[in-house]
Amino acid sequence: MLIKFTRLLVLSLIMSVGTLYAQKGVEDGSKYGHGEDSIRCLKNLSLYNEYYKQKNISDALVYWQQAFDECPKSTSNIYKHGEAMYKSLLEKAKDPAKKEEYFNKLMQIYDQRIKYFGNSKKYPTSYIIGKKAIAMLKYKGTDPEIVKEAFTMLDKAIKERGVKTQDAVLLTFITASINRYRIGDLSAEAVVGNYNTVSKILDQKIAASSADKKEKIQTIKEMIDKMFATSGVASCENIEKIFGPQLAEHSEDKTWLERINHLLARNDCGDSELFFKTSELLYKIEPSASSAYGLFKMNLKTQNMEKAKEYCQEAIKLEEDPIEKAKYYTKLALIYLSEKKYPEVKSIAQKALALDPKLGTAYILIGKAYAASAKNYGKNEFEHSTVYWAAVDKFIKAKQIDPSVADEAKNLINIYSAHFPGKEEIFFQKDVNIGGNYHIGGWINETTKVREKK
Repeated sequence: MLIKFTRLLVLSLIMSVGTLYAQKGVEDGSKYGHGEDSIRCLKNLSLYNEYYKQKNISDALVYWQQAFDECPKSTSNIYKHGEAMYKSLLEKAKDPAKKEEYFNKLMQIYDQRIKYFGNSKKYPTSYIIGKKAIAMLKYKGTDPEIVKEAFTMLDKAIKERGVKTQDAVLLTFITASINRYRIGDLSAEAVVGNYNTVSKILDQKIAASSADKKEKIQTIKEMIDKMFATSGVASCENIEKIFGPQLAEHSEDKTWLERINHLLARNDCGDSELFFKTSELLYKIEPSASSAYGLFKMNLKTQNMEKAKEYCQEAIKLEEDPIEKAKYYTKLALIYLSEKKYPEVKSIAQKALALDPKLGTAYILIGKAYAASAKNYGKNEFEHSTVYWAAVDKFIKAKQIDPSVADEAKNLINIYSAHFPGKEEIFFQKDVNIGGNYHIGGWINETTKVREKK
């Protein structure tokens, strides 16, 4: 009996060992499995990888699928390469059924990566969730339920990763927040809160980054700031309502003050009390373009024009963004226009145009300066009226290049065209013909076209 029992035990052990060495990695939790299965796994990994390097997706997927199914713990490259291949297939697919199939497979890749590599120190579950959410929004962004699910995932990823959050996740989160707000699916307060969270993370990233990476993150931050500023969420009223109560606790927080002040400046909230307060506090800590601009607006409001000019010039000096600097120049030119210093208006407006050639406001300011000085040009009524040709030229140019000032430009064209000389008056001028060139001298120094009053 003992011998029989021993034989049975040995046979059982042999069978169990045979079974053990026939197991796949997916079955026993190992990287490659055992026995022939491990050999097959290594072979599939090698073959798919060779085809993948050759960008031969169709052949690569045959072996990739076997590795994905049988040895999912072997290497994280299975998921990185699988993600790349299925994204490529999705981009090229025309058939809706195929698109759905590829999308579902892509989601499976993310889920399986979380299952087997979610504990990675460098690329943990929160990292993978962020990538999955971005893909969901990219390929299923019109499905309201998918959008909500992806949005929740982005929020979760950001809360868990903090300063380690991928830049793409932060950018997508703000984009999704604004899109949801526009369709009435997210409150303004929630969007502003999300913007604040992302801005803090980006500030931390910038502070901790090397010079080469810092520039890239700064560019992303500027993109997010511009998106938020033009979203409709960041109205002066909303910003004041949400951030106003937070001012007391952040009165010495330079980063917070800069963010809110810059946001108010971008939205032209020059009359906002919060703008004035943040500008004063910031200027005490460290002068900046936006804080100087805030003090410019404050002095403009109190009619202290000399101080207003001083702070506007300071804003111009400190501003690095050429588009913003150009806007500050037009604000300064407007003060000089009110002071009837017309040559200075032209000079300053030209500086604005050198920075932003499509800034219609600058052309309008030059045109207004010309028109306002018409009575002081030349020796007679005809010569006075010729200046309006040059003025209207500027309004026409503004209308052509800048849709935001088109209505104002059109109105000014109608007003000042009425001041053109009449046909008979032109007829009696020596060497002056309708349609011909005419030079206006002095500080104006423009060559224009002769036109009659209609």
